[in-house]
Amino acid sequence: MPQPFDHTPVIPVLTIERVEDAIPLATALIEGGLNALEVTLRTPNALAVIEKIARELPEALVGAGTVLRPADVTAAKNAGAKFLVSPGLTQSLAAAGIASGLPYLPGAVTPTEVLTAREFGFSFLKFFPAKEFGGVAMLKAWAPVFAGIVFCPTGGVTLENAAEYLALPNVPVVGGTWIANAEAIRNKDWSGILERAKRAALLRQPR
Repeated sequence: MPQPFDHTPVIPVLTIERVEDAIPLATALIEGGLNALEVTLRTPNALAVIEKIARELPEALVGAGTVLRPADVTAAKNAGAKFLVSPGLTQSLAAAGIASGLPYLPGAVTPTEVLTAREFGFSFLKFFPAKEFGGVAMLKAWAPVFAGIVFCPTGGVTLENAAEYLALPNVPVVGGTWIANAEAIRNKDWSGILERAKRAALLRQPR
């Protein structure tokens, strides 16, 4: 797995509405043992959140998720994002992602999409929504077919099933909202998020 995700089993996927929540949320996750944080570009304040975390918590590896267009790549990098994640891949997104110089996980959920991403030079892909597209069974079937391709499944991943994904040879890390979902963030449940982060950080692949 390419740096900088090779020391974490879980990337929290975060949808943050208020900038004021950025630091206490990121602090709880980091203290819990998770420092790679994906902030989705689904709210008006997402870029401001990324910028605040990148500036005030340099130990955090904060990235931008739900990257949909080349302009999002530019905006995320300018805000201080250290990696990019998109639900799919287009030629223009591939070009922008490569040009950014940042680690970039494009999404793929069909064999054709995996082959297309590989042709663009990507070998670490997002598999989203994992549950709806076959989950563990699909990725297990793909492992011997797409040698050298690894996936970060997201969508329907929970503490209860994360270990099943991480046991697969082509899944080095998973993404999940269960650690800090929108309701927990809205309610400022930092202690609960901290405890869930601690449990998630203990997940490891049985290599």
